[in-house]
Amino acid sequence: MSNYDLIVVGGGTAGCAAAYMAGKLKLKTLLIEKSGVLGGSTTAGLVVPAMKSSESQINTEFMDVLIRKMKIMGGQVDYLGNPGWFNPELLKCALDDLMAEANVKVLYYTTVQGIQHTLDTITSVSVYSELLSPCTYSIDNSAFKDLSVSIGTRYLVDATGNADIFKNLNCEFLKNNEDETQPFSLRFIMSGIDLNAYSEWLLDIDKDKDVTTVQQIDGVLHLSTACTWDKTRKWALLPIFKAGVANGLLKPDDLNYFQVFTIPGMPNSIAFNCPRLVNCEGTIDIENISKSLQDGRSTIYRLAEFFKKYFPGFKKAYISQISDMLGIRTSRRIKGKYIYKIDDILNGTSFENPVAVANYPIDVHSKKKNGSTLKKVQEYQVPLESLMSEQYENLFAVGRCISADFMAQGAIRIQPTCFSMGVGLAKYLAKHRRHR
Repeated sequence: MSNYDLIVVGGGTAGCAAAYMAGKLKLKTLLIEKSGVLGGSTTAGLVVPAMKSSESQINTEFMDVLIRKMKIMGGQVDYLGNPGWFNPELLKCALDDLMAEANVKVLYYTTVQGIQHTLDTITSVSVYSELLSPCTYSIDNSAFKDLSVSIGTRYLVDATGNADIFKNLNCEFLKNNEDETQPFSLRFIMSGIDLNAYSEWLLDIDKDKDVTTVQQIDGVLHLSTACTWDKTRKWALLPIFKAGVANGLLKPDDLNYFQVFTIPGMPNSIAFNCPRLVNCEGTIDIENISKSLQDGRSTIYRLAEFFKKYFPGFKKAYISQISDMLGIRTSRRIKGKYIYKIDDILNGTSFENPVAVANYPIDVHSKKKNGSTLKKVQEYQVPLESLMSEQYENLFAVGRCISADFMAQGAIRIQPTCFSMGVGLAKYLAKHRRHR
């Protein structure tokens, strides 16, 4: 049986940061990823750019090295003070390189099937890869059992986003009230766009620079704009979307959320932070996930046809990529040693062991018109104790599934904060190991 200092399950934003930093700090680290690519929401989910957070952010080593590497690769720009504008395809290559540089062993297409433990300590995990499986299975899954491999570990980190490891161990989760859900999104990219024509039209129609921005960076045009059905402001694009509904190209619910960003290294392409799927439940059961993917893809096709008819510069545009995964804003949240609360954010509570510092707003999406929350806040800290299992001394969580109440989680779920969580946890584990 192989043995590691640290096993990280889930190669998304927080998992990659934790694994990279642990490897750099000389922890023997294994990163287990169920798909064939690292990056999670940033790559497979097309969630770019990474949102900007506090200038006082801590544990930024992973974000910093990622920015430098992506810039060298031609897949990063600093847009209006935000250096987190990444190319999602080049990011896949960069993350592979960074794991190799940190001596992190990566297992793709691999899942954890079992976890061995004593009363309060994880000792090993049993992993399984479908790439090793035979073409057929016996009805009792005997072939499946024969192909599992046990790996020992000193620490185990759940970076699955949905707290799948904690679920496997039947750990306790924080409960949601009936209205404490956020709708999924399914992102996509369109290419073949005349960005000059589109940007000129946007600047002419929308004078609100808090919504619509255009900037030349190294001779390349970049832009961003948005529109929702909420009455938070007078959206310049909303009458155009309503015309699409009136003419039968769009459904009324298609108006609920629209946001776009250009992509470094992908000229004449735009990434869409939509559609937001308000007709799905926002729960992570497999039937709802499947329905949401189907609903999302049909909505994307509708939106693309609408853009080609109503947006200047889109006449020859086409859908070049649809996300392989849903954008899930909230799912399971562990009950850790400390439950991070909305009052901690509003009051700027200080902690002895912060893993992140941020000022990203409380950002909670709703399927109801005018029901979303986007509340600016002061700087706040995220405590290490919210990453710690209440039951197992060497089990931790990073990412959107940490121990936080629903509204607090709406602020800390963004990528830079998740990067900091992973780095901060790795530093703690490396220090803890040296003194054991």
